[in-house]
Amino acid sequence: MATIFSKIIAGDIPSYKVAEDAHYFAFLDINPMAEGHTLVVPKEETDYIFDLDDDRLSGLILFARKVGKAIEKAIPCQRVGLMVIGLEVPHAHIHLIPIQKEGDMSLTNPRLKLTAAQFSEIAQKIASLLD
Repeated sequence: MATIFSKIIAGDIPSYKVAEDAHYFAFLDINPMAEGHTLVVPKEETDYIFDLDDDRLSGLILFARKVGKAIEKAIPCQRVGLMVIGLEVPHAHIHLIPIQKEGDMSLTNPRLKLTAAQFSEIAQKIASLLD
């Protein structure tokens, strides 16, 4: 059975896409910890990030860096934090979260409530700044 991320990649579930290439897909988290909180996933459905082969894993990190650099330009922040948890969806993924301080990465922080228009604007802004 396809994961929710595979359905998003296929276009069966709508998303706020930030970037895509032949192997990877990046889209805004709909329960963001901060404006610009983005998920980066391989298109290949693999449950655990460390089960990706070396080329796919290194490609995922390089793709995430490209997206992270665009987030830094689009969203005022000190850094873009990177988090891999891997339990919430059985599809390898990286969270890229704009942060001002380490505490901004806490999973217990309240999540933002954004409108569809706000999500669209953020996704377009990040996408427009990709190198």
